[in-house]
Amino acid sequence: MASNRVIIHADFDYFYAQCEERENPTLKDKPVVVCIYSGRSEDSGAVSTANYIARKYGVKAGISIIMAKRKLKNTDAVFLPANFELYEKVSENIMNILRAYGDAFEQTGIDEAFIDVTQRVNGEFEIAKQLAQKIQKEIFEKEKITVSIGVGPNKLIAKIAAGKQKPHGLTMVKPEEIENFLRPCLLMNLSE
Repeated sequence: MASNRVIIHADFDYFYAQCEERENPTLKDKPVVVCIYSGRSEDSGAVSTANYIARKYGVKAGISIIMAKRKLKNTDAVFLPANFELYEKVSENIMNILRAYGDAFEQTGIDEAFIDVTQRVNGEFEIAKQLAQKIQKEIFEKEKITVSIGVGPNKLIAKIAAGKQKPHGLTMVKPEEIENFLRPCLLMNLSE
């Protein structure tokens, strides 16, 4: 039995907007904003997600569509209504890929999941890193979606690690590296 628990957290990068780019490659170099329209007026509603180009202008999930349009007014931004049928289909395909790699699998949202690979990699983090690279490659080859991955000794560390090098990043934190990995986070919180 492996002594180290090894958890992979897969976080699909800017998922809804990336699905839209996949369906329409001409969007790739433009700010893309996926919106939830309220129906009260043409611009009423909120941003669901935005690609990284739009995020550079300060557009992020939760802001109003009107505010997002103001931030992107001098760009060739594209605003799209959310297409949940597409996102659910792509998510299901990716989740099936992930499920095949783990000893245990836990989907925590349409665009993220944990896989326990402890037994599969015999507690070896270097083998888990290679497995994570294989996962990223297979998902991109089959679904044309990038995924950021965190590898850690528990779900919390794996989740934090997945957010460290987006998009399409891979961050591994071994048990003996946890303190150094978390120190910048703790220092930032103490200074606030």
